[in-house]
Amino acid sequence: MALVRSLLGAKKILGAATSKRATSAVPKGFLAVYVGESQKMRYVVPISYLSQPSFQALLSKSEEEFGFDHPMGGLTIPCHEDTFITVTSRLQ
Repeated sequence: MALVRSLLGAKKILGAATSKRATSAVPKGFLAVYVGESQKMRYVVPISYLSQPSFQALLSKSEEEFGFDHPMGGLTIPCHEDTFITVTSRLQ
């Protein structure tokens, strides 16, 4: 059930935050996320990551900090860039 809530929350965030221009810049089957604490870097990741527990933990941090109001206009993950790279490299 937690997985379904996470996926629905992510879909709500993405649906509210994407614009036509942003959507065209991201290939089908991927999503853009902004990562970092002060300097935000944009990453494009496969949507299959949404079902992975380690990525869901990052999404939970995002929900705790921002709710559904993301300052970059897209999904923002408030963690160190190194942490994000470590988590996603294990998913590939």
